[in-house]
Amino acid sequence: MASQPRYHSFPLTIDNSSDEGSDISGDEASQYDDRSSDLVSPVDPSPYTEQSPLLGRSPSIRELFMFPSIESITDRIAFLQRHEKRSPLEQDLVRRLDMVLLTFGCISQVIKYLDQTNISSAYVSGMKEDLGLYGDELNYFTTYFSISYCLMLIPSQIVITYVRPSYWLPGLEIGWGVITGLIAATQNAHQVYVLRVFLGLFESSAWPGMMTLFMYWYTPTELAKRMGFYHSCQALGQMMSGALQVAILETLDGKFGLKGWRWLFVINGIITVMVGVVGFFMIPDYPGNPNPRAYWLSEDHTAMAAERLDRHGRQDAKKISWASAKRTFSMWTAYLIPALYIFTALAPYGYNYFNLFLKSLTNPDGTPRWSREQVNSIPIAGGAINILFVWIWAILSDLFQTRWTLLIAQAVIGLVPCIIMSVWTAQPETTPLASAYISYFMLYLSLGTAPLVMSWLSDLLPHDPEARTLIVGYSIAGLYAILSWSQVLIWPASQAPFYKFAWELSIVFWVIVIILSCRLHIIDRRRWFR
Repeated sequence: MASQPRYHSFPLTIDNSSDEGSDISGDEASQYDDRSSDLVSPVDPSPYTEQSPLLGRSPSIRELFMFPSIESITDRIAFLQRHEKRSPLEQDLVRRLDMVLLTFGCISQVIKYLDQTNISSAYVSGMKEDLGLYGDELNYFTTYFSISYCLMLIPSQIVITYVRPSYWLPGLEIGWGVITGLIAATQNAHQVYVLRVFLGLFESSAWPGMMTLFMYWYTPTELAKRMGFYHSCQALGQMMSGALQVAILETLDGKFGLKGWRWLFVINGIITVMVGVVGFFMIPDYPGNPNPRAYWLSEDHTAMAAERLDRHGRQDAKKISWASAKRTFSMWTAYLIPALYIFTALAPYGYNYFNLFLKSLTNPDGTPRWSREQVNSIPIAGGAINILFVWIWAILSDLFQTRWTLLIAQAVIGLVPCIIMSVWTAQPETTPLASAYISYFMLYLSLGTAPLVMSWLSDLLPHDPEARTLIVGYSIAGLYAILSWSQVLIWPASQAPFYKFAWELSIVFWVIVIILSCRLHIIDRRRWFR
């Protein structure tokens, strides 16, 4: 067996059950450190427990920011290779989870993002002209969606601790499929606003609900990769939206009296409902309370899943109560993780308007430089870059068991295109147009942050499933609450592509990401030395 890595980013195993003044009694006392309101592991001590010379003193700067040694990297590679020595039953369980849960989650995520972003593809494919959308209506479509998404997200995270996820998540997916199809019948912006509100209500459960389920079924060395694969399906959905719109414009535009952009919503809606029905059988619920319709899992598989939770110091799902909510809000994790998640999402947000940039470009004679098909198809290349690098960041994160270094790396990469675009928008006559193209494509390199942030959350709070569920919920709710108004002010469609201060704000956001990543890492490391 490989030796213990010299550097490890997971929380320490410290038993403080006998500390005086603890406000937690009974069996729960061994799971909490009342000095910090954060959770620590009650499992058997590791080399980093009370016996470690690291504890009981203040860490040095070098120890706070130490990087893995070559020996440590070798140990970790050997550690990951130990998956081959897992029991046949455990190997079969992981294989089934990947084939069914992960596959269903990825397909659902593709469809969700397809439904969520097809409004932009439709906008540049005739919807703008047919509905008379000559102001910032596109931004308001996002605003109404974001408000309802934000309002429903936390209640949805609470509901899945009381109602089986295999009922709740597919049921809502079917609902948003129906709403998506109805957008095809709209005749003005106000009708779209109403349907976008309902779409946000139904879609709010999908991403956080699936991320929460992954935390119960996958181990720390498996989690970031799976979250990365799942998260990358957002880009795949965006790519499919453009590709599907191109195919529809070439084949269905005008069929049965429907414009191509209306067919986009009809087809999206049908696909979404079909995927939602399958979800009643594909979602396994929780290891301690498995889905009886999940024919692909046996009792031995669920028992193994529960054993894996115990082995890695994690607890099964619990119903969220007022006490767990109050406890969550007393944790520093409950503030730093959401802030980090929000800024990593806001910083590269300009990539969403790549198609508006392309649509705005004209030839010297005033004709569009790119056709409608090209405006939808060119960003597909960016989506491919996004998928590739989300996978790369997630695999590196699990391989080296580090989250913060890769978050900072993406922030540094993301700064470059934001700086270039801030110059181009201020001086488009003297700045090469090629630099703007390059910048938009570079933004796709820095879209792999969400899996790392959520994996870091799982590492920090292995024993508090209620807190993890809530923090995932209001991290995303906070993001959509900000997007509901900020994108109208920062990225107004009427200013595209020469936004007044959007790229400068993106630079600020990336700097904040670097600061928050360092701060969270320092706090996490200092817990080793208590």
